[in-house]
Amino acid sequence: MQSSKSSLAALTLAAIGVVYGDIGTSVLYAVKEVFGSGHVPFTMANVYGILSIFFWTLTVIVSLKYVVLVLRADNHGEGGLIAMLALASQAVKEKPKLRRVLLAVGIFGSSLFYGDGVITPAISVLSAVEGLEVVSPRFKEGVIPITLVILFGLFAVQKRGTAGIGKFFGPITVVWFVVIAVLGVSNIVRHPEILVALSPHHAVLFMWHHPGTTFVILGAVVLCVTGAEALYADLGHFGKQPIRLAWFSVVMPALTMNYFGQGALLLENPDAVKNPFYMMAPDWALLPLVVLATAATVIASQALITGAFSVTKQVVQLGYLPRLQVQHTSVRETGQIYIPFVNWGLFVAIVLAVVLFRSSSALASAYGIAVTLDMLITTTLTFFVIRYSWKYPLWLCVAATGWFFVVDITFFSSNMLKLLHGGWFPLAIGGCVFTLMMTWKEGRGILNEKLRADAIDLKSFLESVFVSPPTRVEGTAIFLTAEPGTVPNAMLHNLKHNKVLHEHNLFVTVRSHEVPWIGLGKRLEVEPLGHNCWQVVIHYGFKNDFDVPRALDHMRNRGCEIQAMTTSYFLSRDVVVPTIGGGMATWREKLFAQMHLNASAAADFLKLPNNAVVELGSKIEI
Repeated sequence: MQSSKSSLAALTLAAIGVVYGDIGTSVLYAVKEVFGSGHVPFTMANVYGILSIFFWTLTVIVSLKYVVLVLRADNHGEGGLIAMLALASQAVKEKPKLRRVLLAVGIFGSSLFYGDGVITPAISVLSAVEGLEVVSPRFKEGVIPITLVILFGLFAVQKRGTAGIGKFFGPITVVWFVVIAVLGVSNIVRHPEILVALSPHHAVLFMWHHPGTTFVILGAVVLCVTGAEALYADLGHFGKQPIRLAWFSVVMPALTMNYFGQGALLLENPDAVKNPFYMMAPDWALLPLVVLATAATVIASQALITGAFSVTKQVVQLGYLPRLQVQHTSVRETGQIYIPFVNWGLFVAIVLAVVLFRSSSALASAYGIAVTLDMLITTTLTFFVIRYSWKYPLWLCVAATGWFFVVDITFFSSNMLKLLHGGWFPLAIGGCVFTLMMTWKEGRGILNEKLRADAIDLKSFLESVFVSPPTRVEGTAIFLTAEPGTVPNAMLHNLKHNKVLHEHNLFVTVRSHEVPWIGLGKRLEVEPLGHNCWQVVIHYGFKNDFDVPRALDHMRNRGCEIQAMTTSYFLSRDVVVPTIGGGMATWREKLFAQMHLNASAAADFLKLPNNAVVELGSKIEI
């Protein structure tokens, strides 16, 4: 009992550091953007109204939608948009048209994650460093260079992994939440009347008297819930209880106190709207607060970068992106990975965002569209999960998700007003990633159809070969093939040029499924073909690590013991040639061919030993 309590405390502390870093740093800019927009006059009633909207936005979107409802939709203990997508697509698998639409919608939501992944580190770190301007206006020219140096340092250390510094994330973030709570309380005690804004009637009155203004400022109000998706995305790392406990015991109280503290400050000093968060602090605390805020934003950015690596790996294994080089940064934690292409691609896009927008206020205009659209997609997928997977009555499913759908679409519509003022930036990133994903998925489908059309049936081929068999040589040949039951091109080339057949032959197909994990007991599907030949299908979930040699170790129980020193892996290295009048537009076929060419080697992706791989190439027209 004691150890379980200790484990819960440790997981809760870790969840505060990883899950809530992003939403915890939104206090730096959310209130500033709402009141600094110029749309809301400074009256006591308006301050009460805006603070009430902040509090009830946190309550409805985070507490009720994510913490209470969405966290229930776990996919074998895993969360996140990919896990939700897998659940929803499995729930409607008997409705192929609907399933295709949901897959496209879910993949588009995953693409938007990268747009969010560019804006979040940029606005978070920039808003923290902008505190130097409050310390002294002389620091203004140094804000952007300092921000870029911090971001470069953050991305440069990714290849070393987060195991060493990760243990500091929780404690530093707890200190951050304690400090922002203390700052809030110190201002609330001077104007305790601000607490009446906890009543929802102040939000309702503001919306009733200022409907147009309310609609416009919702695009800034949404900044207070950025990072809410992380609650669900990190479900597999921490579990529901620690995430819920951290939210209700530490994070929400601290955020509420800070937002209301900023409101109390504005009642006393409307000029503080330039930067209400930093102006809550006494002068002597400004510099330490800037340092702490920068550390907190770096931690928030780190969590998002780690999330980008994880999402990319899952998307690759679901077949929506080509193989990418994945490096494991921890021998203990399989989830700790580093993808160089994603790391430096994100960094270049973030630098572009910082240089292009130049301030957190300008970046706030770009923020929101991707976040609210992702929230809308999550709500939509949740409906299909609870309706078709959990089999709840239609009226209950509509009641459970309909309210959140209305809230999400209202926030999204408000943020669309920012489309021409920077909102296009994350959408453009998401659109580019979505185009790459759908082109790769469709291209792979066309390529596989072409291979199937030209394929030779494996069983018939082996029967004809063994009528007059070629010379058998010692050892094991493992032929990797995309489709089970067909003759790999690599085998045809091997017989044609080398005129030999190994003593043992395995025809191996690797399959990835729309479930997070597949255990070792269900890893192999083996069919004996006679003459010491076997057809093997290796099954993986989208969060499993591919490791073909390790999976094939279990063949010893099936009558085939594979010796590393006498085993060769044969792969077909196909070169795709685009043709006019094929299955896709010419530009997409050329894009697919380029992606296919630049995909990381299958041998590395499948963890094949470098000194035992034979690649045989061929050209395929699509």
